[in-house]
Amino acid sequence: MSEEKVAGNAVNFIKSIIESDLKSGKHSGIITRFPPEPNGYLHIGHAKSICLNFGLAKQYSGKCHLRFDDTNPEKEDVEYVESIMNDIKWLGFDWEENLFFASSYFDQLYDWAVQIIKDGFAYVCHQSPEDVRKYRGTAKSKGIDSPFRNRSVKENLELFEKMKNGEFKEGECMLRAKIDMSHPNVLMRDPVMYRIKHIPHHRTGNKWCIYPTYDYAHGQSDAIENITHSLCTLEFEAHRPLYEWFLEVIKPESRPRQIEFARLNLTYTVMSKRLMMTLVKDGYVNGWDDPRMPTVAGIRRRGYPPEAVKDFAERIGVAKRDSTVSIDLLEHCVRENLNKTAQRFMGVLDPLKVVISNYPDDLVEEFDAINNPENESDGKRKVPFSKTIYIEKSDFMEDPPKKFHRLAPGKEVRLRSAYYITCNEIVKDGEGNIVELHCTYDPQTRGGGSPDGRKVKGTIHWVSATHYVPVEVRLYDTLFTVENPLDREGGKTFLDYINNESLKVIKNGCAEINLKNVEPSARFQFERVGYFCVDPDTTKEKIILNRIVTLKDKWNRIQKNK
Repeated sequence: MSEEKVAGNAVNFIKSIIESDLKSGKHSGIITRFPPEPNGYLHIGHAKSICLNFGLAKQYSGKCHLRFDDTNPEKEDVEYVESIMNDIKWLGFDWEENLFFASSYFDQLYDWAVQIIKDGFAYVCHQSPEDVRKYRGTAKSKGIDSPFRNRSVKENLELFEKMKNGEFKEGECMLRAKIDMSHPNVLMRDPVMYRIKHIPHHRTGNKWCIYPTYDYAHGQSDAIENITHSLCTLEFEAHRPLYEWFLEVIKPESRPRQIEFARLNLTYTVMSKRLMMTLVKDGYVNGWDDPRMPTVAGIRRRGYPPEAVKDFAERIGVAKRDSTVSIDLLEHCVRENLNKTAQRFMGVLDPLKVVISNYPDDLVEEFDAINNPENESDGKRKVPFSKTIYIEKSDFMEDPPKKFHRLAPGKEVRLRSAYYITCNEIVKDGEGNIVELHCTYDPQTRGGGSPDGRKVKGTIHWVSATHYVPVEVRLYDTLFTVENPLDREGGKTFLDYINNESLKVIKNGCAEINLKNVEPSARFQFERVGYFCVDPDTTKEKIILNRIVTLKDKWNRIQKNK
């Protein structure tokens, strides 16, 4: 399915359900929720879900809860809770007073579990985890009843109480729902409701040593919070019968509805927490907020504007079946936003010294440069000009091809906002490398125009060699070399597709002096080079820049060629 078709759905099937429920009077208002597990950092797929849940609540004048499904203390941490909250705020959403934790419902969930046992729909099982998997069967074969399945209600209540009191070791027993070991949906074959974990919880401390599973806690937490529309990704579609079974057995006052939508799959990346953990722990990236990572922390550090991420989420919409979206579309949304909002500067990443022979030695002029041609209200800035400047090495060729419209021997070009210059002499080092150019300028072309009407085809950027800011520039590319890093052709793993050129560091870049006044985390365009932002590693001694995206828009080119 193409991105255009996905975008065309524009969440219509979910909107249709909501509007039907409101029209019929089933609900007088809507309450959605974003329910992350605090066991890792959010990625851009979660950002899509955040935009969907908070966006729908806003559109229909409802509420969106932020609920942490913190039912596994073994993998959860306050660090993740705080990072998730920061990510949601960065995207521009506010849960207001609606912050919740599944751990707040542990008492109620326990009481419901006791009632389920009393009603004959749950039992304490002493099988090992390995035997549970073995007895469960497969999609093609029926399961086998646990030898502990027919214990009396009294015995199950006593054993469950002992579980709660810490009288069993981890893995010694568990509480399982009593459903149907021959059910065609394997997940319905007596799933685990509670397991023993002698691990302190980041919110409840040592109060509990039994913890509800996600499948048991999730739907009941929705019911407690009166969630009307519980939106989740397609991998939970098979879990929906279990979600509904628990609600039917418990019969809470509120009956939320689970609705599945396709998760976001993006080319040239992976969005599995397990795989991302490998990238971080094994040093393939520099932490969870590495700008090459698809985490929200990573794209924030790279410089992606939150508005562009929300625009991307809106464009791809929500589908009922999985698809893979091109990263080119995401970068297109980023460029569109930055083109309108980013101030322009001149920066030279690979400097080549240019001496303007006929320019006065001690003269310094200032030229007016437009801050953003897309927004006149951004005004202009003053850029200093002197006898010696730097240009990009790639903007000069000693023996250029016919269509090379930049600087070459005897050729005239325009310096952005300044003068026309002509190259007269090349200076090389002992190894034959070009290290300096000598040029002349035409004083009559101040500001970039010629009074005699002559035209030049090339305009290049520059920086005054006596008025610049030294910068370290980090050029980021995709982390993988193929669109689908999970392709196991030839027995390869995703690590075999790591792009060793995904980060290039330029130590000797230089930028116009005005860059020293930008705010931390500012986003801007180096004219003719790309979009950049100030990295948090920046110090008073050294400005460090991250390339957000290049200027070339692959998405636009692909669309034009269709």
